[in-house]
Amino acid sequence: MKTLQTIVVILSLITASSCKEHNVSETVSEGQKELKKEKKMNVLFVLTSHDKLGDTGKKTGFWVEEFASPYYTLLDKGATITLATPKGGAAPIDPASDGPDAATEATERFNKDTEAKDKIANTKKLSDINADDFDAVFYPGGHGPLWDLANDSTSIALIEKFNDQKKPIAFVCHAPAALKDVKNADGTRLVKGKKVTGFSNLEETQVGLTEVVPILVEDMLIENGAFYSNADAWAAYAIQDGNLITGQNPASSELVAEKLLEALK
Repeated sequence: MKTLQTIVVILSLITASSCKEHNVSETVSEGQKELKKEKKMNVLFVLTSHDKLGDTGKKTGFWVEEFASPYYTLLDKGATITLATPKGGAAPIDPASDGPDAATEATERFNKDTEAKDKIANTKKLSDINADDFDAVFYPGGHGPLWDLANDSTSIALIEKFNDQKKPIAFVCHAPAALKDVKNADGTRLVKGKKVTGFSNLEETQVGLTEVVPILVEDMLIENGAFYSNADAWAAYAIQDGNLITGQNPASSELVAEKLLEALK
């Protein structure tokens, strides 16, 4: 009987020890999940500094929807977002994107967001930005980038560094113009052989600016060897090829943001 009691005690101790280890393992596992969930995402948004629509006498800049939708999509998932422009300071808003006809839930949220507006009014200068500090870069469109970001050597070098580091690089609407002179480490065009999209020639014709803009995004991408495709005019459409993400038009900005968010996980 005494021997039996001894065996029972030993088995009880082994069971208790096993349960304790299991609980510790569960606690560690839960902690790891929590750490993964709280992973920081530092995303750079690069906006245009250009505000003149060619020789028309009209203003341009970045398109609000193309900034606001990705901004809130990423912000709401815990991303830390930094805004930069070639000149620093205030990023110009395209007046056509700030009216009731272009309003969306995201733009209405932006219009009430004093913190986001303060960031737009006080962007960092692009030359002060280090790609090493960020996990991804995103370029909103609007016609402004056709004049400055398409030819900006600092922006070109920055995209090349992000690409060399295999980090996500994302562009929407007219912003793929910033890829015009971007190259891979071997000197080939970054977009050569890549599946991409961007503002279509048809859409540019429909807004009446084909003869005003210095670059037609669709033509430039094809000339640089990209496999360009698009959906119907104004339909939401985005493509990812490796770390390169592109969207066709304002309606595509949320799709681009979702693909960028997935690439950051």
